Amino acid sequence: MKVESLKENVGALWDNLSEGWRSLTRFAAGALTRFKPGAQTQLPAKFEMDEDFFLPSRNWAVLGADLFEDEERLVVRLELPGLEKSDLRIEVHGDMLDISGEKRFERESTQGRWRVMQCAYGSFQRKVPLPVPVRADAARATYKNGVLRVELPKAAPGKPLPMTVPVE
Repeated sequence: MKVESLKENVGALWDNLSEGWRSLTRFAAGALTRFKPGAQTQLPAKFEMDEDFFLPSRNWAVLGADLFEDEERLVVRLELPGLEKSDLRIEVHGDMLDISGEKRFERESTQGRWRVMQCAYGSFQRKVPLPVPVRADAARATYKNGVLRVELPKAAPGKPLPMTVPVE
């Protein structure tokens, strides 16, 4: 009886883990972004840290984005906490919105040690696919409270087209 219960629990655990992994990979496929620290990043030296497994060259973060479409425009909202708007570069290349920049480390004003470093620092690039052609020359961007908002007028205004995915 106990073995059957154990099998059921392990099976349920495996189902939950596999579903969670599928969900994470669907969500993070475009949002997972690599940060590459450089000289401008100003990360603390190894002797200033207690975290044995911190590897500044392997900084990854999820930069969550929302893409909204109406008849006249696309609106992209991208969460980018800890940056200055002067650290951002926004370009449109065909059907892709390319957002890049650099997040710099801010030092504390007192002496001490870093116990945990989970934030990503360095230069990054995030590409957001655009579902319709846009007028890049008329785009506008604002950055407020750590959220970048880019408004892109459509090249050919019209209702959003429904997308049907065939089942094979």
